[in-house]
This record gives sequence, C-alpha cells and structure tokens, in this order.
Amino acid sequence: MRRRDFITLLGGTAAAWSLTVGAQGDAKIRRIGILANEKWPPIDGLRDGLRGLGYVEGLNLDLEYRYVEGEAGRYATFAAELVRLPVEVIVTWGTPASLSAKKATGTIPTIMISGDPIAVGLVPGLAYPGGNITGLSTQAAELEGKRLELITELIATTTRVAILSNPTNPYCLVAVENARRGAASLHLQIDVVEVTGEHELGSAFAKLSRLHPDAVLVVADPFLASQQARIADFLVQSRLPSIYTYGEQVKAGGLISYSPSYYEIFRRAAVLADKILKGTKPRDLPVEQPTKFELVINLNTAKAIGLRISESFLIRADEIIE
Repeated sequence: MRRRDFITLLGGTAAAWSLTVGAQGDAKIRRIGILANEKWPPIDGLRDGLRGLGYVEGLNLDLEYRYVEGEAGRYATFAAELVRLPVEVIVTWGTPASLSAKKATGTIPTIMISGDPIAVGLVPGLAYPGGNITGLSTQAAELEGKRLELITELIATTTRVAILSNPTNPYCLVAVENARRGAASLHLQIDVVEVTGEHELGSAFAKLSRLHPDAVLVVADPFLASQQARIADFLVQSRLPSIYTYGEQVKAGGLISYSPSYYEIFRRAAVLADKILKGTKPRDLPVEQPTKFELVINLNTAKAIGLRISESFLIRADEIIE
C-alpha cells in the first residue's frame, strides 16, 4: 500500500470513529418518516446525506419507512401512521405522497419532492412556501417539452407521440398539459393513453399498439414507475422508442431518460431535514430546484428496437447502458 493511501485510510477511519462517538454521545434519537411508493435506489441519497451530517441509524437516528408498493390508497393510511408515531419530519417522494402528508398534518414539518409543487397545490410559492411544507421541485413537468425535443432529435421523422399517464395523480395532469404545449411548438401530434392501475395496463398496451406512434413519453408517476419493467418489455417488443423521467426506468429496459439527479435531490432533502431538526421552520426554507440534469441512454434497447443512435447524440449522455 502506498504511504499516501495509508494516510488517507487512517484519516477516513478516524473520521468514521469520531462520527460514531459523537452520535453515541447524543442521547436524543431523531425520528424521520419516509413516505414513498417503493424502496427506490435514489432514496439512498437521503440516508447518505444524513450520515454525512452526523445522523447514524441505530445510534441517533430512526428512519420510519412507509412504502405503498403501487397501492395509492395506502398513502393516506401510512401518512396518518407517521403522524401518530409521531415523527419529527416527514420526507415524501412524489405528488400523491406529498398531498397525503399535507392532508394528514399541518404541524409536522414535511419535506416534499414533487414535479410541480405549486401547480398541484403543495405550496403557494417556491421562495416563501409557508406552512409546514418545504422541499424540492424536480421541474419534471417543465421538462416534458425538453423530452419531446430530445425524441425529435433522436428520431428526426417523429410526428406523433403517445403519452402514457395516470390521471389519478394530479401531477400527471400538469405534466400532460406541459407536454401538449411542448408538442405544439414542435408540431407534434399527441395521443394520451391513460392507465390507473395494473388491471388497465393490458388495455393501455392494446391502445398503444393500435396507435403505433413514433415514440412514447412515459410521465413521471409512482405507479407507472413501479411497472417499469413490464412497460419497457412491451415497448421493446412493439419496437417503440420511449423516453422517461427516471433513469431507473431506462435501466429497466427503457430507451432514454432526461431528468435531474434524484440521488442528489434526496441528498439535498437531508440538508433540509438537518436544518429543521436544528430549529429552522419549513416556511423559512425556500423550495429548492435542481441544477444538475442527466441524460441516460440504453444502447441494448436501441439495438433491440432497431434504432441507431448517432455519435453526436451519444456524447451528450451522462450514462450509457450497454
């Protein structure tokens, strides 16, 4: 082992030991609730961020996880559970979870992660959110036009795009309207295919087959994300190019995605949680917006559907799956 590496290792070990000792010396256990659709990989950003700020699970931190696993009706039940425990802070992923937390409590600080928190009624403004809610806007809805633009760059002959959406999610309604505006500026025809649960996926797939658009835009939605593998399989078999909000959907077989780094968003949620636990009121914490965006491309999927992606497009990717 090189001397520099050895010194670095010692420094890292000492820092970890110091963190643990400090955590053990703090008798108060801080309890944070997490309300989400599923055990989503980017949520690790929250745990990592909290750890970096001195919060260690099992020592001075208790994380209460509540995952609805595709059953949207459980959001309200789980939000009420977190309130009854109680937790000191609730972190929510997605608009349905965030709205459920807002309905469940007007006092427990809530850090929401939502595609358009103003449009869906979570906060009145980003600079002054007011009340007990702050958090992060992913700008997912605003980016629908950009995603359509990327599809037309990828496939120059694109004239018709189908949008797969869940109308029971208020965010999806906002996203579809943003996509319509983006499509109008790009002179694209839009067809909206709605699906609210697993029982409707088959009919949604049948409609997509009949339409056979040039591409499919899958709107950000916890339920649709939970069905990412099934949706990707159908689109590949149908040789339909697809674009998504979440990189995880591309890793599951989708073609491309364009979005903020959700891992970094959850790390920022940890910073907000730390400030709140130290006494800052949510109303005094402006809703943050992302600064880093990622383009993810699945080359295996491109080959499977017979699509050649140009080098000029590939070099723009932040991650390529081969």
